[in-house]
Amino acid sequence: MSLAATAYGLAATLPTTLPTTENPSADFSDTPWWLALIKALGIFVYLLVSTLLVIWFERRVIGRMQQRPGPNRNGPFGLLQTLADGMKSMLKEDITPANAEKVIYTVAPLIAATMAFVSFAIIPVGGTVWMFGHHTPLQVTDVPVAVLLVLAVASVGVYGIILAGWSSGSTYPLLGGLRSTAQVISYEIAMGLSLVAIFLYSGSMSTSAIVSAQSSLWYILPAFFSFAVYVVTMVGETNRLPFDLAEGEGELTGGFHTEYSSMRFAMFFLGEYVNMFTVSALATTLFLGGWQAPPLVSAINDNMFGGGWWGLLWFTAKLWSFMFVFVWLRGSLPRVRYDQFMRFGWKFLIPITLAWVVAVAFIRGAQLGFLGDSKLTFAGRELSVATVVIVSIVAVIALAAAWIWDDRRAARAAAEDEAPPEEIDPFAGGYPVPPLPGQRLAEPTPRLAAARQPVLTGSTTGSTSSSTAKEEDHG
Repeated sequence: MSLAATAYGLAATLPTTLPTTENPSADFSDTPWWLALIKALGIFVYLLVSTLLVIWFERRVIGRMQQRPGPNRNGPFGLLQTLADGMKSMLKEDITPANAEKVIYTVAPLIAATMAFVSFAIIPVGGTVWMFGHHTPLQVTDVPVAVLLVLAVASVGVYGIILAGWSSGSTYPLLGGLRSTAQVISYEIAMGLSLVAIFLYSGSMSTSAIVSAQSSLWYILPAFFSFAVYVVTMVGETNRLPFDLAEGEGELTGGFHTEYSSMRFAMFFLGEYVNMFTVSALATTLFLGGWQAPPLVSAINDNMFGGGWWGLLWFTAKLWSFMFVFVWLRGSLPRVRYDQFMRFGWKFLIPITLAWVVAVAFIRGAQLGFLGDSKLTFAGRELSVATVVIVSIVAVIALAAAWIWDDRRAARAAAEDEAPPEEIDPFAGGYPVPPLPGQRLAEPTPRLAAARQPVLTGSTTGSTSSSTAKEEDHG
């Protein structure tokens, strides 16, 4: 079954009316400003504690994968190891390079760290709860274009990496910053396109409205292809293995943070892990029902285990499932080449996601326009839903075939360019070079004979002189 046909079958169970009235945004009318500040502080503490735990969790899990214990000395099961590393970063000497732009060199890690925290403000981590005498949702704020706000803040966060590379006054950090720029721009396009299907299904860009729209069916099922694309792009956005190309040690000596030390380096470290939580929280919100309980639990008793503070538990469990995927990838996959990574983004992810968005738009247009009718009016003509699905399937297959053809054509061109000549002159570069497999030496020419003659003469003269010296010694 094709992607578009599967999506249509799953989408048939979704509401066929625009969900802007059925799935309203969160109600903040009973939330005073001081309560919003308390929730913001709670989110800040939640992310800091989660960062401390995930660093320990990553070391322990990868240690098990590689048959070694991981941290197990500081505290029970090594739980205090991350705290000890943080204290070490605070006490280390802070060195500023002589050629660095001092102000930007200091501001860059602050930008990278703070932008990741800002994005979490629009994520609903739970349902409506009773807190300090007020009914308030477990969310700092919400706006009609909340998902776009996350993408915008992520774009600003990459300025920290770019400015860090440029202000260090060194070559390798600059190259790491340039790599990060191209990488983030490329994969933000595919990430944004993958989320368009969610907007079409939910009829809203508000995170709380999207969570409400998934009360009957999580969007990971009808938008499964968007979910797969988002998972790839979120790993590329956070500079994690196998896509940590902005800090490749083999060719960049550490990348954009090579010249940083002490707490400035720790800021980049903190920003990377908080950003992992942010993109994972967005995936939980858009594809896994957000804070809502799993279907089996909600079927038992949704009122008891599905709302209020229980939502924070389900949200955290889903969030950490994505964090395990991050750790799993780091312990399993090697780093890809930069040209492979960029080619995959521009020549495959973006075109195929565009085709997917067009297919979903046709399907949702048919559902919302006719409320179950099997006809769709387009340019004054009636088209059946089956026709729309078939056209979408053909478009996706044609795009995939074009990509495969372009891939093979590029491979043939590269093979022709790299094919060694059948006949070589071993002295063409001034030094004798042995032939490669499939090559043969050129026929002797006056030039080749002249090149060989001094070698033969020198060896003969040397052996004659050596014989003469031995005879004189014997005499």
